[in-house]
Amino acid sequence: MAEFFDSLGDGWTIYLWLVFGGLIIIAVVFWLRWASNNEQWDEDIKYVVFNEQDQDKMDPAEYAKSREVMAKQMERRDHFLEEQAQERRKKHEAR
Repeated sequence: MAEFFDSLGDGWTIYLWLVFGGLIIIAVVFWLRWASNNEQWDEDIKYVVFNEQDQDKMDPAEYAKSREVMAKQMERRDHFLEEQAQERRKKHEAR
């Protein structure tokens, strides 16, 4: 194996770096696409960690926003669970 690398001469490592750099760029593009398709850019997700007991520690506007975000998240969860249930029904019907 060492003989093979010695036979390549000088400057071959730049091509290796270029290949790996291209692979990294392709992976990043796929990860960004996945993130945008799965609602990973939601800035309001930080409000999900708060509950009703945190009302006295929060500004009234922030508390209202946290309740709004939480309601939206629960609605999305219910929608997702319904979609999963429909997929399961379709699989059972197909059998």
